[in-house]
Amino acid sequence: MQQATGNSASTTPDRRQILLRRMAWLCAALVLAITSLSAFIRLTKAGLGCEPWPQCYVQSQLPPQQEPPPAGAAEAAARLAHRTIASATLLLILLMAMTTLTTRPLLWPEGRMTLGLLVLVLFLAVLGRWTANARVPAVTLGNLLAGFAMFALSVRLALTCGRTPDAGSLAQSQLTRWAWLAGTVLLAHIALGGLVSAGQAGLSCPQLSGCDVSDASWQAFNPWHTPQPDAAHPTHPAGAGVHVLHRVSALIVAAVLLPLGLLAWRHGRRLAGAMLLGLLAAQAMLGATLVLGSLPLAAALAHNVVAALLLAVVLALAGRGARGPTGTEALSPRL
Repeated sequence: MQQATGNSASTTPDRRQILLRRMAWLCAALVLAITSLSAFIRLTKAGLGCEPWPQCYVQSQLPPQQEPPPAGAAEAAARLAHRTIASATLLLILLMAMTTLTTRPLLWPEGRMTLGLLVLVLFLAVLGRWTANARVPAVTLGNLLAGFAMFALSVRLALTCGRTPDAGSLAQSQLTRWAWLAGTVLLAHIALGGLVSAGQAGLSCPQLSGCDVSDASWQAFNPWHTPQPDAAHPTHPAGAGVHVLHRVSALIVAAVLLPLGLLAWRHGRRLAGAMLLGLLAAQAMLGATLVLGSLPLAAALAHNVVAALLLAVVLALAGRGARGPTGTEALSPRL
């Protein structure tokens, strides 16, 4: 009887981890939907996809007496979907926290990640409540980076749930250090991209070959400085410096992610390595499309999604290799 009870107790954490892994994947899907809807709302509010283009690009950022009519049906539906999915995500994260931290034995490694998700979702809720009409780029950056961090953390939780870290080999330690470096560089690049978007600098450099920075302003780098758009100059030449720095950081990201993808492939993380290289190529093509096509809305949204996927793969590689559970049921494939 005691042996049977012991066996039952030993399998309980595995069942909880399987459930938690499924909830983490669902959370990742919901967060990706939230970040995509948020990007759609933000970009359409800024004027992407408006007519006539590009003269209408900054119209919504002008003083109230010059603002265009209220948001259309698509934006209103996106806002409703955003609120509904965000509420469902909060409930799911609370359930994940209860699954890890309210039943013994406590699942501390997974519980810490669920608490991190809870902190991030509450931060976003407060940010959305108190700064809904704010125009400073800092608000956009807070929403963007916190949303991306939630997605990456959800994917990491799903991939590591129930796994025991391997003893760190020299090769794995090298891969881990390189992945953390890549994650830091990628986050900085994403932040610059958010600054380009929030500062209406998307059209500041209309060519791939070069950019005129003669009218660039250092104020464009200040996330607390409200952009001053001009309907007569929707290209916003003052933001050219931010745009150029975003392009330079893209080259740095490529220089870091390419070796990371090859290193992951060489050390047995072939799926992650292939995904990293494929996403990097897709992001480069989307970036070129944004410049040559004068910021098409579909490409801008895809650019946002691919950036989130890149961050998730890099963060998955940042953890040490892991062994799966000892039971017969595997919890997740190893990236």
